[in-house]
Amino acid sequence: MGLFDLFKRNESSSVANTSRIEWMPLNTTGELDALVSRSDKRPQLIFKNSTTCGISRMVLRSFEAQYELNSDQADLYLLHIQHNRQLSKEIATRFQVRHESPQLLIIKNGNAVGATSHGAISEISLEKYL
Repeated sequence: MGLFDLFKRNESSSVANTSRIEWMPLNTTGELDALVSRSDKRPQLIFKNSTTCGISRMVLRSFEAQYELNSDQADLYLLHIQHNRQLSKEIATRFQVRHESPQLLIIKNGNAVGATSHGAISEISLEKYL
């Protein structure tokens, strides 16, 4: 192993493989519409992530490490903004929030009842939205 091998990305350690959260991908407007419909029954969380931003990756990992809700308390969606810019803009417009990344939105009864970004994501108390 050479010196530069230390810096190669190990796909087996990617966020998707190490997360204890069962993220659902959010890729289409149809999926967003379905998410909004389900928000009448239980909270829906959208985590907007930048795949090229170290801060976004760090906040996502921190959120995953701190997340304590049961899988039946909320649905969690992960939106990679580089691959879905139009959908990210649609979310900002639909829920009247400024686009940021990383960003966490909590959708309940069709509305964004909570939205936060960057380091404040670690400080949000999800329990108050259940």
